[in-house]
Amino acid sequence: MKQDDVSSRVEKAGLRETMLARRDGLDPAFRAEASARMAIHAKPLLAQLPAGAVIAGFFPMRSEIDPRPLMQALAGRGFRLALPCVTSGGLVFRVWAFGDPLAKRRFGLSEPLETADAVSPDGFIVPLAAFDRRGHRIGYGAGHYDRALAQHPSALKIGIGFAAQAIAGVPDEPHDQPLDAVVTEEGVVRPFA
Repeated sequence: MKQDDVSSRVEKAGLRETMLARRDGLDPAFRAEASARMAIHAKPLLAQLPAGAVIAGFFPMRSEIDPRPLMQALAGRGFRLALPCVTSGGLVFRVWAFGDPLAKRRFGLSEPLETADAVSPDGFIVPLAAFDRRGHRIGYGAGHYDRALAQHPSALKIGIGFAAQAIAGVPDEPHDQPLDAVVTEEGVVRPFA
């Protein structure tokens, strides 16, 4: 591993800790209201996908912005939903609909049952700890989403979070996958170079 890669990972770890503490400090009522506002801003972006497209969302854990209002609206427009399942080979996305059972996994994750069909998403709603205006994000450090997004280069990749999670610059590495846009309660952030 190159020294630059080591420095970048150390810097990311520190930023992740700081930004997660900032997110944890947001009032729960604000987080709920911000989730609803984010959904309003994000719907038009994802609605550009063809009817019946598969959109991979996630269930929030800890103080994450809640994608469920957005996912509910997309399901109401005829999109199929999927959720990630963490496996030894990386993320697998399984079909899921509101009302389907979920399995509780490590770290507070909620995943579809293993009997649910695996799918290849046309669009992704991506969680993040921090983001910058170039469309780069800091995740939770395992690289699951970067590997999954790299396997779906033509899919639409939308990160969601709170405006308070914005930073001046994410120390990105060659394997990091930039997002097509980030959506917060304040609106859409489209990447620029």
